[in-house]
Amino acid sequence: MATIRDLQPQLVWELFDDITRVPRPSKHEEQMTAFLEAFAAKHGIECHKDRIGNVVMRKPATKGYEGRPTVILQAHTDMVCEKNSDVKHDFFTDPIRTRIVDGWVMAEGTTLGADCGIGVAAALAVMVDPAVEHGPVEALFTVDEETGLTGAFNLGEGMISGKYLINLDSEDDGELFIGCAGGVDTLATFKYKREAAPADYLFYRVDVSGLTGGHSGDDIDKGRANSNKLLARLLVQAQELCGVRLSTFDGGNLRNAIPREAYAVVAVPPQHNEAFENLVSAFAADVKEEFRFTEPSLRLTLAPSEPAALVDDASQRALLAALVGLPNGVLAMSFALPGLVETSTNLASVKFSGEDTVVVTTSQRSSLESAKLYAKESVASVFRLAGAEVEHSDGYPGWTPNPQSNLLEWCKSSYLTLFGVEPKVRAIHAGLECGLFLEKYPHLEMVSFGPTLRGVHSPDERIEIATVDKFWRLLLDVLRRVE
Repeated sequence: MATIRDLQPQLVWELFDDITRVPRPSKHEEQMTAFLEAFAAKHGIECHKDRIGNVVMRKPATKGYEGRPTVILQAHTDMVCEKNSDVKHDFFTDPIRTRIVDGWVMAEGTTLGADCGIGVAAALAVMVDPAVEHGPVEALFTVDEETGLTGAFNLGEGMISGKYLINLDSEDDGELFIGCAGGVDTLATFKYKREAAPADYLFYRVDVSGLTGGHSGDDIDKGRANSNKLLARLLVQAQELCGVRLSTFDGGNLRNAIPREAYAVVAVPPQHNEAFENLVSAFAADVKEEFRFTEPSLRLTLAPSEPAALVDDASQRALLAALVGLPNGVLAMSFALPGLVETSTNLASVKFSGEDTVVVTTSQRSSLESAKLYAKESVASVFRLAGAEVEHSDGYPGWTPNPQSNLLEWCKSSYLTLFGVEPKVRAIHAGLECGLFLEKYPHLEMVSFGPTLRGVHSPDERIEIATVDKFWRLLLDVLRRVE
C-alpha cells in the first residue's frame, strides 16, 4: 500500500512524514525544536535558536546567484491538536497516523498538522536539495503561532536579515495572500454557587456533535453551526418552558476553532420530563433544517445521566443569557476587497473550572483596527451585563496589503508562467505572523502561499496531493526570480 513517502515531490513528502512523527502541540514544541536542530547538524546547515524557541537556518546562494537579495522562508512549528471524541490519541506522545483518500492526505480522527507542517517540510527541502537554485536563504521556524503568535511576538534580534519573506502558511492553491486580519481574545469569568438538586429531579445529558467546525477566521463565513450557541439556545428554551436546571456545560476547546461539540448535564422537574424530551426532539429537527446545507451530520442527542449538584438559578440565567446574546460569526464584510470578511467573532469555548467558576473564551478578528476594538467591546459588554469579569488578550496586528510589492509581481509572473492562469491576489481573514514581522522589520516585502488545505483546525483537516507539487514548483521558480 502506498504511503505519503511515495508521493511527489518525494523529498517534501518524506520530510512532512518525518514531521508528523514529532509531537508539537502549541506551547510544547520542544521536540520539534530538537528535531530542527538535529536536522541542521546532520546536514551541516548554519542554525540559531532564540530564547523563545524560534529557529533560523541559513544557506548561502547557489552558484550564479551570489549577488541576489536574501529570501526568508517562514513557517510555524506548532499544530492545532483536535480529535474526534471517540479517538484515542495523545498529542504529546503519539505520532499522527496519516492516510491517502481520493487524492488527499488526512489523519485518522485527528488534525493532520499540515497547517503548517507542509510549510516546514518545504522550507527544509529547500535547505537540503542540491538541485534548487536560489540566492541566500533564511528558513525561519516560529513557535506557538496557533495559540498566541508567541514566537513572532518575541522574535529574537538579528534572527532574520532578508528583504523578502515568503510565508508558507496559506491554504489555497492559485491564491497569493498579501494581507491578514488582526485579532484579540476576550475571556469572561462567571462565578456561581453549587446547590443540591431536589431528590425527585431527573438528570439528562444533552450532546451536540457531528458539526464541521473549522478555522475561526478562514471558515467563519461558511455558515457552519457553533456547538456552544446551539446548546445554549436549547437550554434557554428548556429553562423557561420546563424549569430545567444546569449542572455543567462544556463545549469547544481552542480559541481559533469553530467548536464542533458541546454537552450539558441538566436536571428536569419530574412533571416536565416529557415536555423536555419533546422540546429536545423538536429543537433538533428545527436546527437540522436550519443548517441542512452546511451541517448535514449535525446530531443532538439526549441520554439519562447521574445526579449531580446544580448551578444556582441566578448564575445559570446569567450564563445562558450571555451565551445566547453574544454575537457570533461574520459581523461585517469588506468593501475594499469584495468577498473578504472584514470583522468577525467566534464563541470558542465554555469550560467549568473548579467548583465555582465558568470561563468563556471568544476570539475577535478584523482587518480594521478600529473595528476589531469595537468587536471586542461589543462582546465584553454582553459579558459585563451578565455580571462576568472580563479580560482581553494583548491581541496582534493585521498585515496591510502592499499591491506594489516586487515579490508579489515575481510570484504572479511565476504562477502564470508555470500554470497558464493568473493567480488571485487576496487578503485572508485569519491571523498570520506577517503583521508582527512587519512591525519589527518595516522594510519587508511579504507574500504568503501554499497548497490546498481543507478542514484545518479540525479532524477533517486534509491536504490535496496534486497541489503540493504545484506549491513546490512555484516556490522554486520564485526563488530563481528574486533579484
